[in-house]
Amino acid sequence: MLLKLNLEHILFLDIETVPEHKDFENLDEETKYLWAEKTKYQRKEEFSPQEFYERAGIWAEFGKIVCISVGYFTFKGEIRSFRTTSFYGEEEQLLLDFKNLIETHYNRPHHLLCAHNGKEFDFPYIARRMIIHNIALPNKLNLFGKKPWEVAHLDTLDLWKFGDYKHYTSLKLLTNILGIPSPKDDIDGSQVRDVFYEEEDIDRIIIYCEKDTVAVAQILLRLRQEELLQEDEVISV
Repeated sequence: MLLKLNLEHILFLDIETVPEHKDFENLDEETKYLWAEKTKYQRKEEFSPQEFYERAGIWAEFGKIVCISVGYFTFKGEIRSFRTTSFYGEEEQLLLDFKNLIETHYNRPHHLLCAHNGKEFDFPYIARRMIIHNIALPNKLNLFGKKPWEVAHLDTLDLWKFGDYKHYTSLKLLTNILGIPSPKDDIDGSQVRDVFYEEEDIDRIIIYCEKDTVAVAQILLRLRQEELLQEDEVISV
């Protein structure tokens, strides 16, 4: 079934998120309380709500998206290329730009969105942040009333599980064991908050996010037993 997929019908993506505010002190008292309640089981007694706030980007209710990178295959005869581009800046606008891309170019029934752990993180996170900004969900992210086979989401983590739903494999580990160049050669997800707020280096985050997007495409190629992308086949636009 995987081999029957047309690679040109798939939009690969990755998102980078940070806490919605730079510091815990920037939250109002009610939000501080809600954050403490939301995270008390994760924090246990090891961290105070303030100490734990640097991880707030994981939750769409307390974080925000600072970059969405997408990638797609194109074929001209036997010439294959993979083009990447990124949406970044003010969150509401980048969400609107991403929505416009989907509705303009990836809104047909056969089009798929693909991410690593996308079903648990990227897709619902984007949808929740759109709702928070009062943005109507594009069809590809609106799952209300849809049957499982009608959901146009492809998840490389899900594919790697092979039905073992308790199993989790990180993108870094999976690229390593499959012989794919690591996208984590500069920073990883735990450092994005500091790069965004302390270094104010969005370009570094964009590069990292696009590398993750390429890695997702590479994993799908390996699962299809096809040749990996070479450096000259990847084009940032």
